[in-house]
Amino acid sequence: MSYPKEVLLQASAIMSKRKADAELTQKIRHSEIIGKLPNIPQYEAELSKTGLSVLKALTMGENAEKYIKELSELNLRIQGHIKQELESAGYPGNYLETPYTCKKCSDTGFVGAFACSCRKELLSQLNVARLEKVSPAKYCRFDNFDVSLYDEEIDPRYGISPRERMSDILEYCKCYADDFDSASGSIYMHGATGLGKTHLSLAIANVACEKGYNVLYYSAQNLLSILAKEEFRNVPGDTESEVLECDLLVLDDLGSEFSTQFTVSALYNILNTRINLSKPVIISTNLTEEELEQRYTQRITSRIIGSCEPLLFVGRDIRQIKGEMQ
Repeated sequence: MSYPKEVLLQASAIMSKRKADAELTQKIRHSEIIGKLPNIPQYEAELSKTGLSVLKALTMGENAEKYIKELSELNLRIQGHIKQELESAGYPGNYLETPYTCKKCSDTGFVGAFACSCRKELLSQLNVARLEKVSPAKYCRFDNFDVSLYDEEIDPRYGISPRERMSDILEYCKCYADDFDSASGSIYMHGATGLGKTHLSLAIANVACEKGYNVLYYSAQNLLSILAKEEFRNVPGDTESEVLECDLLVLDDLGSEFSTQFTVSALYNILNTRINLSKPVIISTNLTEEELEQRYTQRITSRIIGSCEPLLFVGRDIRQIKGEMQ
């Protein structure tokens, strides 16, 4: 997995600010305390001496263990005196400790050579927030995908009820998200408008983001428009390389874009490159297989159909059903 560069930079900036703010707070508190409690500097000097004595003990051979134990006990007594002084003056006993957000790593983001859990959590939050800026991902989770809105009656065209079919699709998408990695297979979600394709594709994207994968979401219209601008208007940008290299590409509403020779060529390049590199893409479209072939030629259609797991969404437009229920 690989977090986007912007997320890594943002996380580093936040961690650095946390650390700086905590250390500044400690300095301000320390200045305040030594002005009010004159015994504190003396205790701190004694603590410094015990620290130097520990270094000396390392050269004492077999007597070092006993000496270090004595120093540790002395250190604890001095810390107890400082705590008592603070509490007697109405301060918390830990008032002079640096108030790091994370005590484990002191807001560095690392414990030894390993990333701290606080850094992992921050990266995950920033990654999800990045997705939410460009999509309705905030509202598209597995736990709020309501299969009860789909009809229970069997659809004779498919020999299954829309509710049962969508329950199966929901379970498939959950399993796909749980097992997701950058070498997962691709998915082709197709069916009429308003059946939950965008919702489930973004529910998968949310889980992938939380795991730390670099996920990009674009509507086909927006992506191909951006690529056309960068190609023909000399607009600087790295959109194409980002789309080709990300861990998961969610390409929504394929067929909504204005079709030109360039957009068809760009689309084929994206799909062909990612499929050849075994990089997953989730495609959603309202078009049938026949409509796809008429719009994009057989070459693109065969790439989609032959390389993606097809999920046919069935039922009535959920947005209309929700409107009827209000």
